[in-house]
Order: sequence, then structure tokens, then C-alpha cells
Amino acid sequence: MKKLLATMLSLILLAAIAVPAGAQTRYRQRRDRTTQSQYYDYERRDNRSFWEKHRDKITTGGGVVGGAILGGLLGGKKGAVLGAIAGGGGAAVYTYKIRNKDRRY
Repeated sequence: MKKLLATMLSLILLAAIAVPAGAQTRYRQRRDRTTQSQYYDYERRDNRSFWEKHRDKITTGGGVVGGAILGGLLGGKKGAVLGAIAGGGGAAVYTYKIRNKDRRY
């Protein structure tokens, strides 16, 4: 019974993680682009830091690592696996659904 419950919980968490990852798109307004604006967009894209380019992946990875550490401390190997799944799922929900992506500093 415990194996069935753990399997079902894992599949539900995996499905929750897969949905936001499959729906990653960026909306861009269409506008008339001149050669200068295309050059500016290209330069802006190249000047982004590593954090700006990979923020979503780093945040989700941090949740996985944190969950694995916490689960490993509380439940050994099995706890580490379940903690990684739960931490990754929680971080993915935060990253792709909750966090305000329009915030500018």
C-alpha cells in the first residue's frame, strides 16, 4: 500500500512539474523593426548575465537541491528522492506561475 501511495504521489508531482516546463513561451509585441532596432535587440540579448539567461532553471534547480538535502536529512535515500521531487515541483510552481516576471529593479 505504501509503494502504491508513493508511486501515485510521485506521478502527481511529476505531472505538476511537466506542465509548466512544456508551456514555456515568451510573448513579444510585433513592431516595425529597423536595422538599428534589430542591432539593439541583438546587443541586449548578448549583454545579459548568466543569471538573466538561466534564472528559471537556476531557481528550479535550487529547489531540487534544497528538497533533496532536507529530505535526505529527514528520511535517508528515499527521503532525498521524494524531497527532490517535492522541492523541484514547488520551485517550478513558484518560477512559472507565482513569481512576477514583469518586476524591474
